[in-house]
Amino acid sequence: MASSSPSASPVTPASSATRPGRRRQRSVRVTVAVALLGAATALVLVALPTQSPLWLSIASVVALASGWAAARIVYNELAQSRREAAGDRAAQAQAYRSMFSERASEHAEFTTVMTDRLVRRDRDVAALEDDVVAAEKRAIEAEARVQREARRANDAQERLVTLTERVQELEIRKAEQADELATWHAEVDVDAVVDLIAWEERVAAGSVSPVQEQKHA
Repeated sequence: MASSSPSASPVTPASSATRPGRRRQRSVRVTVAVALLGAATALVLVALPTQSPLWLSIASVVALASGWAAARIVYNELAQSRREAAGDRAAQAQAYRSMFSERASEHAEFTTVMTDRLVRRDRDVAALEDDVVAAEKRAIEAEARVQREARRANDAQERLVTLTERVQELEIRKAEQADELATWHAEVDVDAVVDLIAWEERVAAGSVSPVQEQKHA
């Protein structure tokens, strides 16, 4: 956008530089035409009081020639002004055409740059969306793993509770068996003592009876 102003700057100084010269030429030509008309008018005014055919004829011819010369000068000035105006319009149109071409090229370049930026932005957005989707998948997988680990921890806790209860039951049964074994040993010892006492009594009774028989004999 900034390159369009330098391209139009050469046209503006050139036209502005030629305008003072053209104005000076126009002022000189118009001054000459006015001077001719003034001279013709003065000559006619001078010749009228004389009422001389010669001076009136000379004044008429000079006035007519001055009028035609002034008209020619004005016509040439008008034609030149039109040509210069047409040239100025053509130069201005060419300047606008070149400026429009530069603006069009700059607009095309700007459009290309913005299109590339939009494409990169869309690509970055797509990449970010893919990253977000991947992160969501990883989060879902991590949550699933956490849930599985939580279920495993719950199962392990339940198994630990079950094993603890089983150990307690086994300890209770072991204590009961130990009590039963102690009771059984106690009963066995009592029976053995009773049997030993009875055997000693029988032995004692058996040893006494032969002695008594010998005394009677």
